[in-house]
Amino acid sequence: MRKPFAITLDPGSSLANHTGSWRTLRPVYVDRLPPCNSGCPAGENIQGWLARAESGDYEGAWRLLVEENPLPAVMGRVCYHPCETACNRTTLDSAVGINSIERFLGDEAIKRGWRFAPPSVKSGKRVLVVGAGPSGLSAAYHLALAGHEVEIYEAGPLAGGMMRFGIPKYRLPREVLDAEVARILDLGVRLYLDRKVTDIRQSLKQGRFDAAFLAVGAHIGKRAYIPAGSSARILDAVSVLHSMEGEDKPKLGRRVIVYGGGNTALDVARTARRLGAEEALIVYRRTREKMPAHESELEEALQEGVMVKWLSTIKQAAAGSITVEKMRLDEKGFPQPTGELETLAADSVVLALGQDADLSLLEGVPGLEVVDGVVKVSPNMMTGYAGIFAGGDMVPAERTVTVGVGHGKKAARHIDAWLRGATRQPATKHAPAGAERLNPWYYSDAPKTMRPVLDTLRRQSTFDEVVQGLDEKTALFEARRCLSCGNCFECDNCYGVCPDNAVIKLGAGKRFAFNYDYCKGCGLCAAECPCGAIDMVPEAI
Repeated sequence: MRKPFAITLDPGSSLANHTGSWRTLRPVYVDRLPPCNSGCPAGENIQGWLARAESGDYEGAWRLLVEENPLPAVMGRVCYHPCETACNRTTLDSAVGINSIERFLGDEAIKRGWRFAPPSVKSGKRVLVVGAGPSGLSAAYHLALAGHEVEIYEAGPLAGGMMRFGIPKYRLPREVLDAEVARILDLGVRLYLDRKVTDIRQSLKQGRFDAAFLAVGAHIGKRAYIPAGSSARILDAVSVLHSMEGEDKPKLGRRVIVYGGGNTALDVARTARRLGAEEALIVYRRTREKMPAHESELEEALQEGVMVKWLSTIKQAAAGSITVEKMRLDEKGFPQPTGELETLAADSVVLALGQDADLSLLEGVPGLEVVDGVVKVSPNMMTGYAGIFAGGDMVPAERTVTVGVGHGKKAARHIDAWLRGATRQPATKHAPAGAERLNPWYYSDAPKTMRPVLDTLRRQSTFDEVVQGLDEKTALFEARRCLSCGNCFECDNCYGVCPDNAVIKLGAGKRFAFNYDYCKGCGLCAAECPCGAIDMVPEAI
């Protein structure tokens, strides 16, 4: 994907050209923080595993990826990839398809049966994880790798949390989720289903646990006061999606109204279409630009026949109909009523107005603080009660699978340090690798590979997966679009363009060094470095 680089002069051809004392700047090799790494809530070393994937070492790429995230096949389907939003390649053409490559690696691992390496040493410590959603599973995985004995108590009948009960099968096939959960359990993690924790301190004592990580998902749908007749059918989105995992599917009728503007609202509307609804209409009180749902999800919903009534709010529900009021945005962008009413046919109304977490297990715990329905935690993810940590939907943060996985990892590493009587210090981050440091001439145009999508007609009547994966050829092509922002990838360009042979090649994987006895400080190497991995710094006096 990259253009040919310059060819060096014969070694030793300019070794007599000593620098002398007049150099004012000298080149130094640097490592910078890639924007994709910086943008990943799970803290993945994206550029690192992309480099391995680029060379065709898919298992090596997967193993580096799962050092931070044990659910790549899941994440490759449900993550909204902020890493791609941050990608510097957007200044050339379009972002690297990081999410699609992650999915390819995750699927490849399932297909080939790659397993996690168990820890070599056991700590003798026991940790309770409450909740088998993304945050709880991530914490259990990292704690198990650290040698701790881990037990997960899950209130539901199956593992996965909102990944299973909040994300429809057409986005996340259950066999994929089950495979990645099983791999975590193979590390020796014990999972107890249908075991709801009602008193966390009592559970800690009875189980002789040394610490706990609380990762209770937000499974309680928020309600809104809507005047309704006794025969009006009003449901909540979480219950509708949850019931899809059972044998008795929800009966929503031919005309379904969904009230809300998030991804859950879109999931319910798209599910209703697949269940046979002739009309699935989302009522949202703001404009499309203000809608919190992800744009790609909205586009897929519209393709499937879901309709949206913008700037509207439900005023009343009755048997077979609802009354909506048209809204307008004021000068601050807030919706205001207009008094203009409209009646719409509706067999059922589904409220998708957000979710809350059940925090009843924390009642009476001294020092633990709950503010606005979430648990207050310190920077090390510990609550006000020593030994009890929390993350995911329970704490103030964006509620996504990726954020939950990142919380689980972060908490696990702080729990490990706490159990050893130590304090974990965050690693020092490199300076960011901005697009202004890149030399785009050296990169060929390479349009992003788009993932195949299921035919629209099939999407309206089946729960088959909508977005398909890349094959090995397209995944390899996509990985090679990475620019390696801010970090040397041994292109040999500095070695080739140096007029004084002052660049020393250290061997494959070892990069380069400068021989300052011969370097004039001309800066040609820095100017011609494709990825911005060379700085010119003032000469020491």
